[in-house]
Amino acid sequence: MTSVTTTAAATMTDRRIRASVRLRILGSFVALVVGAALVSLLVQRTVLLERLDREVDDALEQEISELESLAGGVDPDTGEPFGDDVGAIFTNFLERNVPGEGEAFVTFVDGRPFRVTPAPVRLDRDPAAVAAWSDLRTGEKASLTTDAGPVRYLAVPLVFGDETRGVFVVANFLQNERDEIDSGVRVEAVVFGGVLLVAATIAWVVAGRLLRPVRELTETARALTGTDWSRRIPVTGDDEIAQLSTTFNDMLDRLESAFAVQRTFVDDAGHELRTPITIIRGHLELMGDDPEDRRQTMSVVMDELDRMARIVEDLLLMAKAVQPDFVTTGPVEVADLTADVLDRARLLGDRRWSVDHSATGEAQLDRHRVIQAMLNLARNAVEHTPPESQVGIGSAWRADGLHLWVRDTGSGIAPEDHGRIFERFSRGRGRRRSDGAGLGLAIVNAVAQAHGGRVDLDSDIGRGATFTMVFPGRAAEVETLDAPIPTTVPFPDRSHEETP
Repeated sequence: MTSVTTTAAATMTDRRIRASVRLRILGSFVALVVGAALVSLLVQRTVLLERLDREVDDALEQEISELESLAGGVDPDTGEPFGDDVGAIFTNFLERNVPGEGEAFVTFVDGRPFRVTPAPVRLDRDPAAVAAWSDLRTGEKASLTTDAGPVRYLAVPLVFGDETRGVFVVANFLQNERDEIDSGVRVEAVVFGGVLLVAATIAWVVAGRLLRPVRELTETARALTGTDWSRRIPVTGDDEIAQLSTTFNDMLDRLESAFAVQRTFVDDAGHELRTPITIIRGHLELMGDDPEDRRQTMSVVMDELDRMARIVEDLLLMAKAVQPDFVTTGPVEVADLTADVLDRARLLGDRRWSVDHSATGEAQLDRHRVIQAMLNLARNAVEHTPPESQVGIGSAWRADGLHLWVRDTGSGIAPEDHGRIFERFSRGRGRRRSDGAGLGLAIVNAVAQAHGGRVDLDSDIGRGATFTMVFPGRAAEVETLDAPIPTTVPFPDRSHEETP
């Protein structure tokens, strides 16, 4: 019941998180688009109103220009110049010119309204306007507010001598054109609202699809257990989400590898250490007071403890073998390496040690790991050969790289066991039984593979074994060994000395 409740709670929390992120994405998108649209509509309305004001001013200037042109001409009725007859000037102008849309003409003669054109509001009956225009001395461009809305006007006096004989006013009622602008902006706002609704719906769907990898990441992380690390997130495309998925999958690969190493280490340690612990406990429980019995028991205990130490060391080494920094390569003089291996190997047992061949030149190797692997091969040769047997160590450059080998004259390994003996805790049939954990050859194989190389085995029952580590590369200006590498030799019949 508790598990079901926890799962349900986790699912609800996941949905709330996804909904919250999805809503935030959609909210940010809508806020950005609405803000941009409002600014756009406001700027558009302002630009249109400014354009309207410029067009009105140009129209007012045009009407004044036409009036001035007429006043400087002749009266078509008399054929004489108009002179100071402003009434005739205004009459002829109003008869010949039709006001544009929203325009109105207002004239004054000797300080009194003279003639006007139709308009939404009679400006000649506005006391304030009449008072301002009737005795005008200079031209005036301004705006005023009426019951019909704002009015933009240009008033020009007709002066003869020092006396103002008349005033011509051309006015433009702006309300209708402003209403058209506002109506157009409102239509655009409605259209934008519909477009925004569709865009928001599409954005909601797209946000859901974009968040799908995040949902899969959450579900994958929740599904992982201590025993199952196999789930991965499908990766499509090469965008940031795909990179996140790839990075998460890489992390899972590393975690799976780490847990596998940990699990293998624990299993191997439990498997291999159980026997020596049992032996030690059994001998200690049966140990009596007799000094000789105590000495024999302590000897067995120390041997088992030494074996346990070797097993733990080998297990730790195998655990490190999967790490990227397991080997650190550098230039190594092959001849010095061969001699060093031989000097160390002599301490492993009473054998007739020899160098089959020593190569010269430098190779890119991890000196410590290679020596460790070669000594494992030498220890393997000692464990499976009787005293005074011949064991050869050698190195040579060949076409496929550097060869390092250990050759023994032991009982040999059956061909069907060649692949199996490199596995953990495996031992070849027909070989002498050692007190190791069966990890020596697995370590050798791990070192070779970490260098990008391999391990070759030449052996058969009755003719010894030659283990060869092959490392890629080639020494500069060093000839490769054309002669065959010394191989195994017939195994003498020492059945009475060997352990079956």
